[in-house]
Amino acid sequence: MSSRSRTPLLALLSALALGLGALAIAPAGDAVAQRGLRASVYVTQAAIPRNLTERALIGFARGHQARQMRETTDGPLDQRRWLGNLVIQFTAPIDDLEYHALYYDVTDGARNFIDDMAINVHDRTQRTFVQRITLPRPRFRPNRQLEMVVTVRRAEVGRTRFNVLGEEAQRSGVVTFSEEDTHARD
Repeated sequence: MSSRSRTPLLALLSALALGLGALAIAPAGDAVAQRGLRASVYVTQAAIPRNLTERALIGFARGHQARQMRETTDGPLDQRRWLGNLVIQFTAPIDDLEYHALYYDVTDGARNFIDDMAINVHDRTQRTFVQRITLPRPRFRPNRQLEMVVTVRRAEVGRTRFNVLGEEAQRSGVVTFSEEDTHARD
């Protein structure tokens, strides 16, 4: 091979090696950036006052954190839901378009996945977010302990636990048959 034919081949191999090296380093750099990110997560059913500073908002959420959420009592049993506010304070701006709140049922000890809520971010430089949450039946069941895990780029950054309290469906175990049901048909 002449030196002229080796030069383009060498340049191509160098560019390929450089590109692969950059790809190998990028996920590690992203993980390092996210490793220091943490979040304080608060769930409250109290009405949040307007025009609070960020510090006052976190103080309010911390003071009114709901360890037990009560369901709405209007409507039929299967259409009830739990309403609340989610307040999250990250240690740094998340620098992403969204983060996720994952809900798990931990009543029996193990994490049983229930639902995923994607929350879009309008300002990447913000550190504190307030989001209305609705936990509808039948996906969420009453009298269970839930764990909410907040993730950014699939990395867990914060969590909180709370109970959802509500009325369970009452079943008497008594079956009634009509006169027509009990007679044999010919």
